Amino acid sequence: MFSKEPHYFSNLQSWLAFLETAHPVGIDMGLTRINKVQKALNLKFQCPVITVAGTNGKGSICAFLESIYAEAGYKVACHTSPHFLDFTERARIDRHSVSEELLLQHFHAVEKARSSLDELVSLSYFEFTTLAILHLFASMELDVVILEVGLGGRLDAVNIIDADCAIIASIDLDHTALLGNTRELIAVEKAGIMRPGKIAICADPLPPSTLIEHASQLGVDLWLHGRDFNVSGDQQQWGWSGRTRRLNGLAYPALRGANQLINAAAVIAALMSLRDILPVGVQAIRNGFAMVDLPGRFQVLAGQPTVVLDVAHNPHASSALAASLDKMGYFPFTHAIFGIMSDKDIEGVIRPMLGIVDYWHCVNLSIPRAATALQLQHTLESMGVKNTNESGVTSHVTVDEAYEKTSELIGQNDRMVVFGSFLTVSAVMSLQKLQKH
Repeated sequence: MFSKEPHYFSNLQSWLAFLETAHPVGIDMGLTRINKVQKALNLKFQCPVITVAGTNGKGSICAFLESIYAEAGYKVACHTSPHFLDFTERARIDRHSVSEELLLQHFHAVEKARSSLDELVSLSYFEFTTLAILHLFASMELDVVILEVGLGGRLDAVNIIDADCAIIASIDLDHTALLGNTRELIAVEKAGIMRPGKIAICADPLPPSTLIEHASQLGVDLWLHGRDFNVSGDQQQWGWSGRTRRLNGLAYPALRGANQLINAAAVIAALMSLRDILPVGVQAIRNGFAMVDLPGRFQVLAGQPTVVLDVAHNPHASSALAASLDKMGYFPFTHAIFGIMSDKDIEGVIRPMLGIVDYWHCVNLSIPRAATALQLQHTLESMGVKNTNESGVTSHVTVDEAYEKTSELIGQNDRMVVFGSFLTVSAVMSLQKLQKH
């Protein structure tokens, strides 16, 4: 638990273990507590800040921006979450994760500021670590900072920083207990990262009217897909057109997936909207899209059988995953390793995949919030999945067990899809890493 006396730990693992239980609840929406510590830190940025929110696609948009600005020669910092294998993935400078030693200095700075306040302030894991990463970035001479919203937007920890450009990716139903149960309500929460008189980009081709109204009330320069920018293309290349500029003959981004062109279009809109302060050439855009790397988003591993990793954990993302899998061509059988949180729309996530997956391997995950493998199996059975010679559903104690058993069953020409929670995908990533060594 947090106290008035500061806590200091000599390594990152001890800090993270402490933060996992130090605050009474894991997700604690609101900016009052974190704002107090921010003021004590005197946390400010001297360079442009781009904040990215959205139900799905925000990680891809951050990766595109990071890659393009780096290719253009800018010193760029990027904060994303969650991480897969190592916490330092959350803080990158010039496309490289920062060191644990560097991060420790800023964990200590946040704790010193927190304990200096007259009244006791407790911070969640995400709030504390976000402050530490922001403090690290603010201590460096950077050209641009990219911040990915963790949940929602208006009350998310990264929203303590005023964005020069706010980007909102897709808007769909997820975290409805916290954000609202309609797209209109969720859009307002995500629009909370907009700032008066600044720029905002909406990637969603069908934005709720509430988002447009909120931007108008704030006097935001809002760029809308279909009004202020558009995409066109064929199977070989694509083009982008905006308010005053057109780009033709672009190669498709290295990130695969049904919605990546929508994300890429919003990224170019952001680049064009900021070109007076961060000019970027066409070649940097081409190179950035070609060189981008983002694990766990329709990531197809090398070798056979084909293995696809995707953190699709809501119906919108699952539909995009199913569409992308459908375009991959013929596979005799598709096996899915599936684990997800119990508070998600589990049936909604499963439904688009029913026509794609032949064999389901349900898994337990390591946190109490997760649905159990048996719960997932019963849900699939209630939705019509049967055990036959060409289909089936089984439960496994761990992801490791499911991966081992599936690897024994799967044919060389078959396909394995690992999807759902970040924990499901990260467990397979860990196994892949061990196998390489």
